[in-house]
Amino acid sequence: MLIRTAHPQDAAEVVALRALVHPYLLRGVESTRNMIAHPPPGEEWTAWVAEADGRVVGWASAYRNVETSESGVGEISTLHVHPEHRRRGLGTGLLDAALGHLRAIGARRALTSCRPESLPFARRHGFTASRELRYSALGLRPTPPMPAAPPGVRLLSAAEVDPHLLHEVDAAAASDEPGDVPTVGMDFDLWRFEVWEDPGLDQHATTLAEVDGEPAAVTLVKRDGERMWSAFTGTVPRHRGRGLATLTKRAALHRAAIGGITVAYTSNDEKNAPMLAVNVGLGYRPVAAHWTVLRDRL
Repeated sequence: MLIRTAHPQDAAEVVALRALVHPYLLRGVESTRNMIAHPPPGEEWTAWVAEADGRVVGWASAYRNVETSESGVGEISTLHVHPEHRRRGLGTGLLDAALGHLRAIGARRALTSCRPESLPFARRHGFTASRELRYSALGLRPTPPMPAAPPGVRLLSAAEVDPHLLHEVDAAAASDEPGDVPTVGMDFDLWRFEVWEDPGLDQHATTLAEVDGEPAAVTLVKRDGERMWSAFTGTVPRHRGRGLATLTKRAALHRAAIGGITVAYTSNDEKNAPMLAVNVGLGYRPVAAHWTVLRDRL
C-alpha cells in the first residue's frame, strides 16, 4: 500500500471509488481527468491517491481557498477510503499528505467535511465540527413539467447566454451563502475555468432567469451520465422573495430530464432555510449528512 500523487490516468478509478463511497457526489471521468491534469490557477490544488495491489482505494485533494476574504485558509476535499481498506492507516496517510501540502503553500487553517461516523477520526486529528450539510436526491421520472414563467421573466439555458451573465448572478447570489469563512466569490477568469469550461457542465440544463432583461437567478447543472448535481442555485438579493430560485430550478430539472438525466442531487447547509425550503418543495429527500470540520493550527 502506498500514498502517491494522483495522475490523470487514475480518473476512472477515482470516479468509481467516489460513486461507491459517496454515491450522491458527482464529478465524471472526463471532468476528474481534466482537474488532475489542469488544476485551477491560483489554488495550488494537488490530489493524492492511496493504492493497494495496483488499485486506487483512497483519494484526497487540498488547495488554497481563493473565494474568501480570510487569508491563510486551505481546504481538503473529499478524503475517502474504500470500505474494505479502512483501518490500515490510509486515511491518515492521505490526511498527512494534504496537511503537509497546505503548510507548504502557507495555509494556517484547514477546512474539510466528513460524514458523521468519521467525526471521531477528524477529532483525533485536531479538527472541530462546525456546520451540518444535508445531501438530497430527486428522481426525474416521470419528467417534471416545464414551469410557466410569469410576465417579464425569461428562462434561458446557458447555451443561449453570455457566460459573463451567469458569473454575475452566481457571484452576487453566493455572497451571503452560509459557510465557515466569509465568501467573496471567484473572479470571472477562475469561474470560467472551474465552471464554464468544466467538461461536466450541462449548458442546456443550466438555467438563467431574467427579469425585465436583467439577470436575476441561476441554477448551475453538472452532469455525469444519467445523474446530475445542482452545483449552485441562487437569486440576486434584490430579486429575492419572488420564487425565482424555485422557478429556475424547476426549469433546470425539466431540461435535465429531457436530456436523459434520471436523478438529481444537491446539498445545503442546514442553516440555509430558504434553499432547504425550495428543495423540499421540489420533492428532494435527504440521502446523507456531512459535517464541516475545522483545524485552526497546522
